[in-house]
Amino acid sequence: MSFSSAFESAIYGYFRRRLIEDSDTHEEFSKMSCFKRFSLVGLFLICAGQAAVAGNVADGIMVDDPYVRAVPPGQPNSASFMGLHNMGKEGSALTAASSPAAEVVELHTHTMEEGMMRMRKVEKIDLPVGEMVKLQPGGLHLMLIGLKQKLVQDEKVSLTLTFEDGSSLQVDAPVRKLQMRMKQDGHQRHMH
Repeated sequence: MSFSSAFESAIYGYFRRRLIEDSDTHEEFSKMSCFKRFSLVGLFLICAGQAAVAGNVADGIMVDDPYVRAVPPGQPNSASFMGLHNMGKEGSALTAASSPAAEVVELHTHTMEEGMMRMRKVEKIDLPVGEMVKLQPGGLHLMLIGLKQKLVQDEKVSLTLTFEDGSSLQVDAPVRKLQMRMKQDGHQRHMH
């Protein structure tokens, strides 16, 4: 069987099984000229090809150095940080995240309000084409709320990132202990 015959049979079978319930439409399809059948096959291939070429946002995102902050026992929340590099052809946005390690994962940022640093939820994190967006302490980050498990250093936490086109990307982020640095009287002190 030739390639075109195989496609013609596949299209015919599809229409017969899925779309053609009444006998009148079935007869119309059977009586189609060879040209019309090949046109239908061509249209199908063009649509399938365009869908394959279009891809999705997740395919164009490179994740750099993801990690989840270790927290003391009993602490109900943590945060995740990483770099998100949009290697795609169009700008996009991270619109949601989830993890089996937490009840909820929210997109957050820190802002300065009335001289105080405050954390707040954001609806999305823009990912301009060709740029790296850093999710880091003191800035944009993923907030893991209602931890369901203990975060053990060097173990991995699974995260699912969802983008504005609905595509998603699975990330395994190791748990790390963060060293916080504080400047005091010109000397640096490390807090663990």
